[in-house]
Amino acid sequence: MAGPVDLKAASNRVFKTRAGRIFYLAAAIFVASLVGYGSCTTYVRPNEFGIKQVIWGTGKGIKPDVYPTGLHWVTPGAERMHRFPTDIQTLNLTNDSSERERAKEDDARASAALNIQTSEGYKVSVDISVLYRIADPYKVITQVGPGRLYEDSLVLPRSEQTLRKTLGELDAEEFYDVKKRLSRLEQATKDLQAQLEPAGLTVVNIFVRRYVYDDRYEHAIEARKVQDQSVFKNIAEADMAAANAEKDRIVAVGAAAVKVELARGDAEKKKLGAEADLYERKQRAAGNLQVKLAEAEGTRLENAALQGQGSEYLVGLKMAEVLKNTKVIILPTDGPNGTNPLDLKRALERFDVRQ
Repeated sequence: MAGPVDLKAASNRVFKTRAGRIFYLAAAIFVASLVGYGSCTTYVRPNEFGIKQVIWGTGKGIKPDVYPTGLHWVTPGAERMHRFPTDIQTLNLTNDSSERERAKEDDARASAALNIQTSEGYKVSVDISVLYRIADPYKVITQVGPGRLYEDSLVLPRSEQTLRKTLGELDAEEFYDVKKRLSRLEQATKDLQAQLEPAGLTVVNIFVRRYVYDDRYEHAIEARKVQDQSVFKNIAEADMAAANAEKDRIVAVGAAAVKVELARGDAEKKKLGAEADLYERKQRAAGNLQVKLAEAEGTRLENAALQGQGSEYLVGLKMAEVLKNTKVIILPTDGPNGTNPLDLKRALERFDVRQ
């Protein structure tokens, strides 16, 4: 015979069972909601554009709206979100395997180096980087296609074609000329921009990073350099000879100038000596003249004094000075024995002086 039933315990068991079912049901609904929400939304990352495509239903096709960074609703099975990068993209044309590996790590496109035939027929292998960005993702997806089709069908072939044409206008030696090479790159940038712009792409810049000539041109360059060095050597020797001749001319001109200056100095010295001698003579003559004039003036004054009052006494004194220590002979001047001092002949006979 069965015992009595514990209604309270049975009630608790029933409650716990229902609560567990409700919890599991809520959890299932929550998980289903998360899964459904995840399948109905798409996250556009910070460095991306979003372009929505309606696959089924009304309004089928690519929508022109550009979706920014964030979480956006996408109807499962009816809509699809295409994402494109907003940052600068790089196309590396190089044969360096390490650079290609780095390009893969940076999610950049790499291809073989560009082989360019120069205007005179030589080949140059050029490593080039093309920098570009997506300006209008709607144009890219409508005119080129989704994903990275723009790289294979537009950027890579157009870049190679444009660069081969533009850089091929240079000859091999002009690759060394930075100005000419940059001028061609600027023209290539303009031409490539004109081709990519209608598809929503913008060219930022083009860089030539390295160029290698083929062996034929390397040998030709080496031979030309040797020839140029010989020409430069001859020119340098001619310049040196001309410089030596110019030096000799300058030395000769300098020596002649020294001689001329020395002769001019001697002439100037003689001139100054003659002028000094003339000046001395003039001064001496002027001094003598002044002395003579003074002496004449003194004589004149003396004569004037002799002619004035008391002059006879002065004359007498002068005569006394003259006759000092002179023997005086007194001779008669009249009578038969008189002597005329003016009759010199008679005076000589008188003193027995024979002629």
